[in-house]
Amino acid sequence: MSKPIEEYALIGDCQTAALVARDGSVDWLCLPRFDSPACFAALLGNEENGFYKIAPAGESRRIARRYRGNTLVLETEYTTEGGVVAVIDFMPLRDGRIDLVRIVEGRSGTVPMELEIRLRFDYGRVVPWVRRTEDGIVAIAGPDTVRLRTAVPLEGHDFTTVSRFEVRAGERIAVDLVRYPSHEPAPPPIDAERALTETEAWWSEWAARSKYRGPQEEAVLRSLITLKALTYEPTGAIVAAPTTSLPERLGGSRNWDYRYCWIRDATFTLYALIGAGYLDEARAWREWLLRAAAGKPSQLHIMYGVSGESRIPEYELEWLGGYEGSRPVRVGNLAYRQRQLDVYGEILDTMHQAWRSGLAPAPDAWRLEHALVEFLEEIWAQPDEGIWEVRGPRRHFTHSKVMAWLALDRAVKGIEHFNLGGPLERWRALRDTIHEDVCRKGYNAERGTFVQYYGSDRLDASLLTMPLVGFLPVHDPRIRGTIEAIERELCEDGFVARYVTSSEIDGLPPGEGHFLLCTFWLADTFVLLGRRADAERLFEKVLSIRNDVGLLSESYDLERRRLVGNFPQAFSHIGLINTAFNLAVPHGPSQERSTA
Repeated sequence: MSKPIEEYALIGDCQTAALVARDGSVDWLCLPRFDSPACFAALLGNEENGFYKIAPAGESRRIARRYRGNTLVLETEYTTEGGVVAVIDFMPLRDGRIDLVRIVEGRSGTVPMELEIRLRFDYGRVVPWVRRTEDGIVAIAGPDTVRLRTAVPLEGHDFTTVSRFEVRAGERIAVDLVRYPSHEPAPPPIDAERALTETEAWWSEWAARSKYRGPQEEAVLRSLITLKALTYEPTGAIVAAPTTSLPERLGGSRNWDYRYCWIRDATFTLYALIGAGYLDEARAWREWLLRAAAGKPSQLHIMYGVSGESRIPEYELEWLGGYEGSRPVRVGNLAYRQRQLDVYGEILDTMHQAWRSGLAPAPDAWRLEHALVEFLEEIWAQPDEGIWEVRGPRRHFTHSKVMAWLALDRAVKGIEHFNLGGPLERWRALRDTIHEDVCRKGYNAERGTFVQYYGSDRLDASLLTMPLVGFLPVHDPRIRGTIEAIERELCEDGFVARYVTSSEIDGLPPGEGHFLLCTFWLADTFVLLGRRADAERLFEKVLSIRNDVGLLSESYDLERRRLVGNFPQAFSHIGLINTAFNLAVPHGPSQERSTA
């Protein structure tokens, strides 16, 4: 049976990532890219899937774990009858090399230990050829080789490599797993202790650059470190999550692959990074965005691979049982083919905020933006799939039209404030036309609220962004009515649902957890309204559901009190960072964006 999502901690090297459970098992690892076939995939509910466990033999009386300072080095301490032992897990940041290093440290007494590793490639489908070496084992499957090096004796048993050994107080035993292409020679052995020192120093130095100063420094730093870990360093891309098919509802079918980069994340990410002082990362993210979006405007996608790949075919892994029986398990994401008008607003707003923040203009950025706005002039009045990527019919989603307005607004301000060239009067006129269209068709006067799509009476939490992007002032009666309606109808125990799911809207069976980013959006609108105490209450509520090492998934299941959705989720941690800044400084991201 799958372990609760809360049981996992993240380690990574800014190229790939792994999830380590409290019981010492690495149950998820993709090599060498986020979207490549998994080496360990026990998370997805098949006993034959790969896993890699190092832990005390038998039951432990107490398990405590933590990240060592402001790093991504994980330390899990086990208290047993025979003594105390710790397992230190990390992935060194090394150019082009993927290592997962585990150091077993005896702290008191003598503790019997077990090592088990079952290597499976292609999400558990491929059993590799394994042979013994003088210092461990080598496993080969097609293009991939994984080599395990350690001083402890290993033996094969039932297609699993196992070891039984003891660790005494003061002893440190290293185990290194390295991946490399099967046609290349094995990399030289790693100096585990030196790698640990260097990895801790790198993360500590990176975290020390944060400019956040406020009451939630620990939570903000952990979120920033998580965001950095979800960065693909060679390109600057940031994936939504390192996992696929962790369900939005346990046992349900809303299971998507999040190991890709969404354009809509751009502005939120930029604010989080710039506000915290990480201009290099913000610049790299912007450059990735410009490369990915380059080309004919009609060919713009809502999401891309970490190197800017535009084709992301989706298929199902029928041999996997899924997380807690949640099927199907999907790889790839067909949403890449959808039309979403909001991406134009996000790109234009990203470039605008980058210029306002002092990032030097990127070459050809305005030429790209100009072409995108010209294309948007042709299509803004068409229906789309909207921010939530519904798999039902296209509609005139109110949020999508607001973001089309945002694209025109930022284009106009680019000309007005930065002396960029363009048809100023024409774009001003279209901006006003879209604004009037939204206010006339997207507002339900009987309900006193903006609605999910034109002519509807349904609510949508994406409407909370209307004052955040400056479409209307937060004190406008129509905006206040919208916020109050969302509080009444989509908010439960402080947590906000995206919308009331139904097959009519999104073509899928109903039911999902409450979306954490939407909860942060509500807190941000409270800040703009001057309802600081309510904003702090919501913020503290989300902080309280983080797992023991400070990580959040996409959503929260109120009935089961469980984290659900892909994990850890960049959007949730971005929301945490931005809301923390909104509460800590007079003019936080929401105030800045709404008055840009």
